[in-house]
Amino acid sequence: MAQNPEIQIAYPADFNAFLGNAAAVEHLRTAIAAGRFPHALILSGPAGAGKYTLALMLAMAIECERQPRDLWSNGQSLAGFCGVCRNCTRIATAFALDDEIDKAVAAREELRETDKKETRVLIQPHPDVLIIPPDPPQLLIKLGQVRTLIHSANYLPGEAPRKIFILTASSFMKEAANSLLKVLEEPPATVHIILLSENPGELLPTIRSRAALVRLGALPVEEIEMLLSDRRPDVPPKQRTLIARLAQGAAGRALGFDLATYTAARADAMLLLRQATQEPDHTVLFKMTETYRAGAEGQQKTADLLRTLTLLLEDVLLIQSGTPELVRNTDLRAELDRIAQTVSFQWIEQASRALDQVWSGMRRNLLRSLSLDAFAGQLATATR
Repeated sequence: MAQNPEIQIAYPADFNAFLGNAAAVEHLRTAIAAGRFPHALILSGPAGAGKYTLALMLAMAIECERQPRDLWSNGQSLAGFCGVCRNCTRIATAFALDDEIDKAVAAREELRETDKKETRVLIQPHPDVLIIPPDPPQLLIKLGQVRTLIHSANYLPGEAPRKIFILTASSFMKEAANSLLKVLEEPPATVHIILLSENPGELLPTIRSRAALVRLGALPVEEIEMLLSDRRPDVPPKQRTLIARLAQGAAGRALGFDLATYTAARADAMLLLRQATQEPDHTVLFKMTETYRAGAEGQQKTADLLRTLTLLLEDVLLIQSGTPELVRNTDLRAELDRIAQTVSFQWIEQASRALDQVWSGMRRNLLRSLSLDAFAGQLATATR
């Protein structure tokens, strides 16, 4: 979901600023302090759980020139970072990842047409730290990016103790995933690869088997509400409760949640569901899907719509399964109850599969409006 540009999230001063998942964070800090941090690590968790923030904090702890340590009463040593040395400050510039990606994409647009095709988006805040995001417009990690990682990994670090590579998603092109597997099989001794994933199941089994896995769990709704009350006092209590549920336990997502953008996407998502469960008005439907045609803005809008649809379908399933207290879109409860009474579990299952097909079409750059029209048609004809 789009982040509100007016909300500024400060860079963490130390590990105490990381919200939730204390046991997982302590385990990783202990591994760094003991020199046992894995050569390959998968950090998994929902969007907004803090995977990228934690990955950069771990990179700072590994590369920090001062190597500060916290000691527990049992004598256990936990790695930290000073935040002020040359290595820490350079790595910290990458916390604003979206801004850095925008700069990289803009720089690529200035190149000659022939050079654009060979240039991949890479973020390098430090000579020994390379961040690899999904490459626009397909938003997949591509072969050229992984080749850059492999080439760099074969050289010793120049200004820090280790070389660190952070891949910010698990959406790989097939050739890129196969190439990454080669470096994971025999990683150089000075290299750490951190792979962020909302769903590790998307990764090749051979990649998963060669990396340690740490999961970041969801925070309780009540804890998210308290966080919003403290950090975003401008949000009214009713909206705070709604955002806390929609954030799905992810602190970062809650703090940056743009409720206006979400409700706009949800209005279109509800239109699709109404068209599927009532007498369809194709004129209204086609008029809506036409607004999802092309460009980066259309891509973001489509992604917001699909995520919102997923939440709505999950809410309908929660109502059907007898756990309505877990519903996220609480302000639409009455209409979701009506939909839950008119569709079957098989219908929800078919709708979820059709939704996966739309996501797949986005990755292949298919015309979005046609994909959504096809999706609406599948919903209307699915077995209720």
